[in-house]
Amino acid sequence: MLTVHEHAPSPSNGNGSAGHSEAFMRLGLRQRARLYEISRTCSELVELDRLRPAVIAKTNALFAVESSAIMLLDAATNELFVPYIADVAPEVEQRFATVRFPADHGIAGWVLQHGTVEAVNDVQKDARWYRSVDGQTGMTTRSLLCAPLRTRDGTIGVIALRNKLRGAFDDEDRELIGTLAETIAVAIDNARRFGDAQRSAERLRDTVDALQQQVARDSRFADIVGHSPAMQAVFRLLASAAASPVTVLISGETGTGKELIARAIHYNSARRAAPFVAVNCGALSETLLQSELFGHRKGAFTGALTDKKGLFEVADGGTMFLDEIGDMPLPMQVKLLRVLQEGEFLPVGETVPRRVDVRVISATHHDLAQDTAAGTFRADLYYRLSAFPIVVPPLRERRDDIPLLIAQLLERTSAKFGRPVHGCSVRTLELLTAYAWPGNVRELQNEIERAVALAPVGNPIEPVDLSERIARASAPRVALPSSDLSLRRARELFEREYVAHVLAQHGGNASRAAKVLGISRVMLQRKIRLYGLREKGASIPPA
Repeated sequence: MLTVHEHAPSPSNGNGSAGHSEAFMRLGLRQRARLYEISRTCSELVELDRLRPAVIAKTNALFAVESSAIMLLDAATNELFVPYIADVAPEVEQRFATVRFPADHGIAGWVLQHGTVEAVNDVQKDARWYRSVDGQTGMTTRSLLCAPLRTRDGTIGVIALRNKLRGAFDDEDRELIGTLAETIAVAIDNARRFGDAQRSAERLRDTVDALQQQVARDSRFADIVGHSPAMQAVFRLLASAAASPVTVLISGETGTGKELIARAIHYNSARRAAPFVAVNCGALSETLLQSELFGHRKGAFTGALTDKKGLFEVADGGTMFLDEIGDMPLPMQVKLLRVLQEGEFLPVGETVPRRVDVRVISATHHDLAQDTAAGTFRADLYYRLSAFPIVVPPLRERRDDIPLLIAQLLERTSAKFGRPVHGCSVRTLELLTAYAWPGNVRELQNEIERAVALAPVGNPIEPVDLSERIARASAPRVALPSSDLSLRRARELFEREYVAHVLAQHGGNASRAAKVLGISRVMLQRKIRLYGLREKGASIPPA
């Protein structure tokens, strides 16, 4: 019998993290890929019924065991039950659906009670072995590797691996299951919170239906405009997030209005009466960011002339919005993780931590999953922050919303500048709608402000009032040839340029471009091949 719980490090312990890292580096490429795949699955799946089978199946493959199971604690009855198991024998999976046993029985129960990893390579010789489970399921268990599933609210269950197919469970297996159990526990906790948010959202169905029908005039999210399907999906998530305390991660390109969405969530949540505090993590150095978020005592460092209250303390009871979280330095990520896990922080220069009740909403234009894989962002922090992801689409992917946004921005800008204008001409609206808007809504706002400043009072905005880049980007790139050409060749050159232009204006969508050109999609694809264009992006090679 191999028992290793006596020296098992806590997953949250610094030495334990180092041990996990060393164990990870000893893995082969295939095992590393599988471990990364499990971690990615944990971050991507927020529905419990999809998360459990995906994680368990991949765990089976990583550890090369006969079966893997998640055992969760039913606090009401103090029993362990098995919501999902992956076993080489399908009939075992079916029998486990009804299995429940006392939470203080067996090796799994011991791990639950003591909170440490346990590897036993001969269960028959272990006095804690609970034979009843094998009796109920028809299994024959030889060895077990169990780890506690710990969350901020306590231990919620155990992950159990049964019968290693080759060799015996060793210290490396123990270290890896400790790391993996921590990730899985956070993912399950996030998925449970997501489920709670969904159930809360169902109680708001009437409100959500109203949002879908007339979202632009709905006072709940009045500042966020959009009728497009992409924005309708965002509004549904907004309603769910506002009804739940779940941690939200808003991702999207710069200028898409991520802070506006964070404010909408806060002001429509139960915390609306408390402060909403925003900070840009990429705009401050590590030292300044630490002082800004957590505060400092007088004399803690050069220039600390007075005590300073940190923004987390200012936001107590409310919401902290961490913009550009992907730019936060790694040492600060550790400190933020402590706030999320323990609800406490340490001001610079103090030795006694302070406790706060703050909901965290973060935003980024980074791919944090990719940054996590590259080691520039902590995986454990990523899993905490991304409990409820909301992706804001760029403006070019919701062009149907541009006229609505223009109308709103014109009304506000005219009032702000004291220069009433009468909308936009048809051609101006066409140009603004066709432009790609790499700076998204922020760039559109700047363009409208410029146009209102230039347009004659009382007149509509005309193309002449727009920036040169708008007209230049919307015009077909056709130039007169330097040498004489036949009319047929000139017509071919123009047609090639114009087809490419229309394709580019519609994001490479051949069906939409064909409709504008007044030809069939089949005919357009022939021209794409004839002229050497690409359907996606409409790249134009040299003539």
